Order: sequence, then structure tokens, then C-alpha cells
Amino acid sequence: MHLQPANSVASSALENPSVKAVFSKIDWRLLPLLLVAYMVAYLDRINIGYAQLQMKQTLPFDDAVYGLGAGIFFIGYFLFEVPSNLLLDRIGARKTLLRIMVLWGLAASAMMFVSTPLQFYVVRFLLGVFEAGFFPGVILYFTYWYPSARRGQVIAIFMSATTIGSLVAGPLNGFILKYLDGFASLHGWQWLFLAQGLPAIVLGFLVYLLLKDKPDQAPWLSTEEKGLVEDAFRHDVKDVAGEADGTFVQMLQDPKAYALALVYFFLLGATYTMVFWVPTLIQSWGVKDLFLVGIYASFPNAAGIIGMILIGRHSDKRHERRWHFAVCVVIAAIGLFTTTLLQGNLVGSILALAVAVIGIASATPLFFALTSEYLSAGAAAGGLALISSLGNLGPAVSPSINGLILRSTGDNIYSIYFVMALYLLSGALLLLAIRPASAKGLPAAAPAH
Repeated sequence: MHLQPANSVASSALENPSVKAVFSKIDWRLLPLLLVAYMVAYLDRINIGYAQLQMKQTLPFDDAVYGLGAGIFFIGYFLFEVPSNLLLDRIGARKTLLRIMVLWGLAASAMMFVSTPLQFYVVRFLLGVFEAGFFPGVILYFTYWYPSARRGQVIAIFMSATTIGSLVAGPLNGFILKYLDGFASLHGWQWLFLAQGLPAIVLGFLVYLLLKDKPDQAPWLSTEEKGLVEDAFRHDVKDVAGEADGTFVQMLQDPKAYALALVYFFLLGATYTMVFWVPTLIQSWGVKDLFLVGIYASFPNAAGIIGMILIGRHSDKRHERRWHFAVCVVIAAIGLFTTTLLQGNLVGSILALAVAVIGIASATPLFFALTSEYLSAGAAAGGLALISSLGNLGPAVSPSINGLILRSTGDNIYSIYFVMALYLLSGALLLLAIRPASAKGLPAAAPAH
């Protein structure tokens, strides 16, 4: 009797029209609202990259103050991410996301009132404290709804919010800074923080009212559809060699969990250095109009949206995460290096940046798809948050290092070399630390509902 490999069985089960229909239904219920919420979170996190172009003209801030303020957000994020996710696992996603989104919306709006470096640092720190847990909470939430074989594309779609946010951020922030500056006696940067902080509060209440914590609580799924979801989990197969079943405390003794955190440290440190400094980089290419800076920044992000979804889908189809991730960070490094060869060529530099952004945007969804497969069910809540929180120390450090590099050299090219090195380190470390699944004959256990 010929036995199909388990990964083929899992793929066949997920390609069943009834199964595809039920997960499509889940997609439309969950993803649009969470995608918009994450887009707002991302805007509130990175709009400082545009606001600082004007803040430094009206407030006593230099590049070092700005770099520290940009990075200190992640200290607050680091301290409260694990407690937030452990609480989510106990009280549910809806209550946790409501708390997170209302408080971060208030903090993001309060940025409009800062006038000294100390106030800037305090509000940025509080923004990190309040937002902590949103991203790993949603990733954990997806593990309740999607088997690992569908998770790569789902996380990529969710994380396209960051690239859509960057696409929107350029023209939107440039418009606000240029055309609302002076309106109602407020600076453009003050309107920027207010307009992008308040929507988080509204979205928090919508998440609480419209989402359900787990599939068995969803009134919009029939009994048969809930059974199909359960069956998909029973036939799930992981693509990497993961932990044995264990608790969060047991995971704390796993060296590979810390290796994953270091991978994310390098990856996120590089990515947010680019996010924060892309407007300044484009200005260095001879673009002085703030609105045009935003417009030019949007082109690479459009390429990134398409690339990350297609690469996430390809990773799911091939049941492979490690090499997909490694190729993406190499693409990012190649694109960035190419920009250094095209100094003075604006069109070429934007195209090279677009290549880099495809790699940059695609790497993080692949990383969390892999991490969610590596962690055991008992360790997922705390493990995802711990790896994310430790990794978030990267952006707490890297913008300040980049600011010092710019201050001492006065040349963006050395900043690009620094970012390239971080990306390549992340890819090499992941390949060394995590091995592919040696046998794909053991389906993952069904989740406890």
C-alpha cells in the first residue's frame, strides 16, 4: 500500500473546496479589520520619521535626540510585551486588543504636545508600553484560527499593513506637513500626530465588537464549518524542526528561542533604521520638497506589498520557510548596496530601493510563520511575545547607532553598509539555528478550544 507523505496529505486537505471556502470566510472576517488596525499602529510608530523633518526646525532636537526618541519606544515595548500576551491567552484577544488600542491612540495623539526632549522621550516610551502586545497578540490569535500550512500567506497579508502604511505614510504625511502647517495655529507635525492617533481608539472598539476569540465562539461559522477547521488542525504539518510539547517556563531554557530572538533583533533593527531614515535618505538624493519625499517613498512600498504576499504564498505552497527568509534578506542587502552605486541617479536609486523593500517586507512574515511553527502550543503565547520583545530591542539600539554614524561620517553610505550587515547576519543565523523538519509524518495536535 502506498502512503502519501503527511505534508502532501495536509496540502490536499487544505485544497479541499469546502476547507478553502471556510478559511476564505475566516479571512474576510478577521483580516480586513486587523490589517487596518495594524496599519494605524504602524503609522503611529513611524510617523516620527516624517515629523522630525519639521520638528527639528521648531523644537530643540538634533539627530541624536531624534534617534534616541525613535528608539526608546521599543524599550517600553520590550518591558510589557510578554505580560500582555500571557494576559491575552487568559482573557482573550478582544479585551486585550481593546485595552492596547485605546491607550496607544491616546499616547500617539499626545505626541502633538511635546516641546522638550524629555517630554519627547516620555511619550515615546509610553507609546511603546501601551502598544506592547498588539503584534505578537495578533500572531498568537492567528494560531487559534489557522493551521501552520496556511499561516505564511495570512501573516504576510496582515503584515502588508506595514508596507501599505508606508505607502500611505509618504503622501499623507508629506501633505499634512506641507499644507496643514500653521492651520489653527498648530504646526504640521502636530496635526500629523493627532490625525493618526485618534483612529486607533475607534478601531479598538470595533475589534472588541466585531471579532471573536476562537472559531468555536464564532456564530457566523456553522457546526460543519467548525468541524472542518478542527480537522485542518488535526492534519497540520510543521515545516521546521520545532520544540517538543512544553510550557513557557520550559521554553525559557531553549537556546534556539534566544537565537530566534537575535535573528529578529538584527532583522528589526535593520528594518526600522531604514523606515526612520528613508525620508532623510531621499532628501540626500536631491529631493527637498517634503510632499515629493513622501511620493517617492511610496513607490518602493508598492513593490513590497506585492512581493511579500506572493513570497508568503510561495512559502506556504513549498512548505519551506528557512531559505525563503534567507533569500529575502539577501535581496534586501543587494538592493541597498545598489543604491550606493547610483548616487546622483534618482530614478535608479528609487528602483534599487524598491528591490530592497521587496526583501525587507517579505522577511518578517516568513520569520513569524516559522517561529509560530517552531514553538510548542503550550509555549506559543509567552514565546512569541518573548522573541518579539527581545527582537524589538534592535530598533531601540540601531537608530541611535545610525545617528552616530551619520554624525561622525556625514555620509549616508555608511548607514547603508550598517543596515546591510544586520540583514545578512539575520539570515545566516537563522539558517544555522533552525533545521528543517526531519520527518513530516507527524501532524500537529489540534488546538484546545
